[in-house]
Amino acid sequence: MISQSFVEVRDLHAHVGGHVAIGGWVETTRIHGKVGFAVVRDGTGTVQCVFVKAEVGEECWSELASLTQETAVRVTGEVRAEPRSPGGFELGVTELRVVGRSEEYPIQPKEHGVDFLLDHRHLWLRSSKQRAGLKVRAEVEQGIHDFFYERDFVRIDTPILTGSIGESAGTLFETDYFGEPAYLAQTGQLYVETACPAFRKVYCFGPTFRAEKSKTRRHLTEFWMLEPEVAFADSDDNMDLQEELVVHLVERALERAAEELEVLERDPNALANVRAPFPRISYTEAVELLQREGSEIEWGSDLGGADETLVARQFDRPVFIYNYPTQAKAFYMKENPDDPRTVLCNDLIAPEGYGEIIGGSQREDDLDRLLHRIREENLPEEAYGWYLDIRRYGTFPHSGFGLGLERMVAWITGRPHIRELIPYPRLINRLTP
Repeated sequence: MISQSFVEVRDLHAHVGGHVAIGGWVETTRIHGKVGFAVVRDGTGTVQCVFVKAEVGEECWSELASLTQETAVRVTGEVRAEPRSPGGFELGVTELRVVGRSEEYPIQPKEHGVDFLLDHRHLWLRSSKQRAGLKVRAEVEQGIHDFFYERDFVRIDTPILTGSIGESAGTLFETDYFGEPAYLAQTGQLYVETACPAFRKVYCFGPTFRAEKSKTRRHLTEFWMLEPEVAFADSDDNMDLQEELVVHLVERALERAAEELEVLERDPNALANVRAPFPRISYTEAVELLQREGSEIEWGSDLGGADETLVARQFDRPVFIYNYPTQAKAFYMKENPDDPRTVLCNDLIAPEGYGEIIGGSQREDDLDRLLHRIREENLPEEAYGWYLDIRRYGTFPHSGFGLGLERMVAWITGRPHIRELIPYPRLINRLTP
């Protein structure tokens, strides 16, 4: 009996010897004499469909000959084990129905320029490497939620429209909010901090926006960021949590997205050393290292991408750089009591030139010092009244960090540019599709 409902390609192993119907899109076709083949993708996998002219009839054979790339089809046939076929199975076709034609599909099996592919991003998503990269992204996202759920963190959804500046005022997207200026959130951190007294361990995860006029492979104007916050945790506790999370996410990707990493030609050995403990060096030690390597950097300057890469080359796994100069970091970071020139913070630098994947700090819990930093940065004090209330009513030590999802996934997958690791990248010169 022929099933009237669709079976997913990934489940074909459970139907060997039976007749099933699959629905999907044609990737390639070829005909050799009286035998034809169509590779069909259904979103869960691909399967080779085998047509024998004498068995399928003239009408079905003609339909096979008319198939073009990305035509949507319903294919019915017998499931057979075939080690030489994708996934180890094939479909001996008995019936073919065209669901939706695809005429002159723009993306052909040839080289295309990046701008062309980004113009057709809505179609480029169907390509094998793009599917693989986004599948790894989805696995990492789920891994993040599972990690924090298992550790009793509470997810807090923070606003995208805000009147407060979280990072640099020069990277804000401003909009009119019923006659008042509002900004697309650079971070959810300030809001998620306020939930610490309610739940102790919290996190937010969502889109953030930076109006940075950068064209590097590490930057987007809209990206997704994970931001946990933990009450009664210091800077060392913060780095311990980051380390545990990164090891967890890499292990999960290697275990549950191995096929996708293979499609992306990612050498799993490149991730083999991602295990605790990660090396930790101070900013001062990093500057000394860079100067020994010939860099002209001076103490007090922030580290650039080239500096981060040079430091990362000295280690076989991600490396923490901690306690940066106050002027190089955001106003909410806690002053280092052992060296007031610096703040209690860290960046986690990934190997292979991927740069900073996490930035974190212990937050300033002293009301007077925080007010001083806000005034020093010429920020509108009235916009932070609610934030300062955390320090007025039961202040407490706490720490947190931000993990850039696209950078994290780019490093895990080994992709050269983070624009491929978000469904629809927003760049300084791209707002569509």
